[in-house]
Amino acid sequence: MKLDAPVTGGPCWAELGTTDLEAAQRFYTRLFGWRPERDPRQEAGGYTVAHLGDAAVAALAPLYQPSQPVAWNVSFAVTDADGTARAVTEAGGTVLLGPMDVFDVGRFAVAADPAGAVFQLWQAGTFPGAGLFNVPGSLGWVELYTRDPDQAVAFYARVFGWTVAPSDRYTQWGVGGADFGGMVTMDAKFPPEVPAHWLPYFAVADVDATTAVVQRLGDVLMVPTSVPDGPRIAVLRDPQGAMFGVYRAGDEG
Repeated sequence: MKLDAPVTGGPCWAELGTTDLEAAQRFYTRLFGWRPERDPRQEAGGYTVAHLGDAAVAALAPLYQPSQPVAWNVSFAVTDADGTARAVTEAGGTVLLGPMDVFDVGRFAVAADPAGAVFQLWQAGTFPGAGLFNVPGSLGWVELYTRDPDQAVAFYARVFGWTVAPSDRYTQWGVGGADFGGMVTMDAKFPPEVPAHWLPYFAVADVDATTAVVQRLGDVLMVPTSVPDGPRIAVLRDPQGAMFGVYRAGDEG
């Protein structure tokens, strides 16, 4: 992505909700070289922040509700979580949780767009979001999968003011023209039970080597592929079932 730090409207954080926190820590530490640090406060519920060096890059957490799926969640930075939550409902989306304060680190909400793709809002307090982007082991791209691209463009442009760079092949999202993600239209290749969703991509030094590790421990949903005029990518699934993408660092637009 063309963003290298959290900016208003852009992705600022990726957070995994999982059924087996210890196993997820082992998997992602091996895959990305993360150093996990668990919040010791009881009220934090086991929330664990992954670091590269001293920089926070992502989080892993247990599932907090029985209905919560195992999945990676993408957070977008906002200056007013309450106001943005109202904009979500006014644009036809749904607020699923919050807004609520998280200690002194920020205020957040969980929302869904009109097609049901879930995302999070993050109003920074003492924590602005990830300290690194676009380097191996860190977030570098986010992708919306939806069956209604026209509705998605209208919704996200209204809620976040994103710029949209459409094309016949791939629509890209941006903040002030700085692209940070894209949109894939879900066609007949996607089973009907697969919901609309956001997918984070993490940068890696070698997509093929990373995929080989996942083949032994998880699932490969899309084999390493070189996108025409774009990066080399793969889509993977961890042992607990969370999907995520990887791309070769240095290939980002």
